[in-house]
Amino acid sequence: MTIMTRRLILGAALVAGARSVLPAHAQPADAAPRFGFDDVVRRAHDLAAAPFEDKPAPPPAPFDKLDFDSWRDIRFKKDQALLNNGGGFRLETFHRGFLFNRPVTVNTIRDGIAAPIPYASTLFDYGRLKVDHPSPVNTGFAGFKLLFPVNDPHVQDEVISFLGASYFRFLGRDQRYGLSARGLAVEAGTGAESFPFFREFWIETPPAGDNKIRIYALLDSEAATGAYRIELTAAQESTLDVQATLFPRRSGVKFGLAPLTSMFLNGENDRRVLDGYRDELHDSDGLLVHTDAGEWLWRPVSNPPYVRTSSFIDANTRGFGLLQRDRAFQSYQDLELAYEKRPSYFVEPVGDWGKGRVELIELPTGDETNDNIVASWTPATPPEPGKAFLYAYRLTAGLDMPRLAPNGHVVNTFEAPAHALGSAESNNPAARRFLVDFAGGDLAYYVADPSQIETVVSTTRGAVTRTTLQANPYINGLRAMIDVVLKPGETTDLRLFLRGGGRALTETWTFPWTAPSGK
Repeated sequence: MTIMTRRLILGAALVAGARSVLPAHAQPADAAPRFGFDDVVRRAHDLAAAPFEDKPAPPPAPFDKLDFDSWRDIRFKKDQALLNNGGGFRLETFHRGFLFNRPVTVNTIRDGIAAPIPYASTLFDYGRLKVDHPSPVNTGFAGFKLLFPVNDPHVQDEVISFLGASYFRFLGRDQRYGLSARGLAVEAGTGAESFPFFREFWIETPPAGDNKIRIYALLDSEAATGAYRIELTAAQESTLDVQATLFPRRSGVKFGLAPLTSMFLNGENDRRVLDGYRDELHDSDGLLVHTDAGEWLWRPVSNPPYVRTSSFIDANTRGFGLLQRDRAFQSYQDLELAYEKRPSYFVEPVGDWGKGRVELIELPTGDETNDNIVASWTPATPPEPGKAFLYAYRLTAGLDMPRLAPNGHVVNTFEAPAHALGSAESNNPAARRFLVDFAGGDLAYYVADPSQIETVVSTTRGAVTRTTLQANPYINGLRAMIDVVLKPGETTDLRLFLRGGGRALTETWTFPWTAPSGK
């Protein structure tokens, strides 16, 4: 899939012989040129034509040997915040050090004029760290964050941060940081994975009190360069409208577009790794996919004993995201980390993304400090050097977001030996029972009489030997139970949804299962 076959709902302007994301703005003949997205596209184009270089000098002492606690103790002084224009956005930078040693240039744009933010020691409170002399002006920054009163008109809350490689996180109302988004994934889930990074940012000064702000970013890597236009709307469900132009440096690369990265250690469907008193530990508990055919797929994520990659092939996906559906404090029992308030991120393409796949990568992890879940869109035909590759999408941060999967949705996924639960297959110890709770949509109407509902089940291998459906009044919904028999060591993909009155009443639950080898 290349720019020549892509239809975008975007303005047109020629840049390096390709279609640009933004329309060119007419300027009076005597007006000074205004910095904009076309300038970032040109820089990305020129950067792609030059040899890739990534040998940044380490930050000066003592910042070159900081541990996490020492680096975290360095705080930007609140009275030095930029864009402080009367109750709207404020900008603060992150200091270099610890894992964040690569210098990042941060610019502001005012009245169309871009100017870099100069580093100064006076911008920071160094806490317990002893700094005997002012650091040089080329010390630079590791990234930046924006603050906005999203929860309280009188309190500036952090709503977005860019820190480390091409990672960024953003929040809406009543949310706590959890999963991350990235600018681009390269060969994710393979031994050849590399991590593109943002070299430079430009932040436009918004009108006073406005809840929208525009950010431009220049991405670089050995595989591709990129120009990004990111417009943040801070709200109850904050959104990022992203337009990107990529310039691949080499052929045959597996790019992951709009990548999301999260953590899953354990949950009700996966208790392989237990952790003290907390029954569940995850930033996201499932992948939601909205297919071109209009079907909603729910795939619970897990912490597998080996790297597992799942692909959801589609002609033109309508959206995908990593969601945190379990909002009960009782599931996590963590007073400090508030996993029940971690946001869900959902990607909605703008225009036609063409053929490709939503790819889910699950990595094994032994603790909650590692992000082990990655979801992204991979084009069927990799972008090639010599052609600008354009795409756009909206990314939403929300809590429940009922508009996603508007029918009944999966609440819980459990599995257990079927013989332990009184199955007719009790003499077959290999039979496995899966229990899926659905709630929402019209399901409450059928709680009094589930017999009117059909359980639609399929499996790619093995056999479904028993299917039952019963009311679950505790969620005002229904519980479907299926028993599956599979040869030892084989893997199957299970699918299940509820149907009534000739229509689907729920999203489709899909789950991979590998039968124990018996060794």
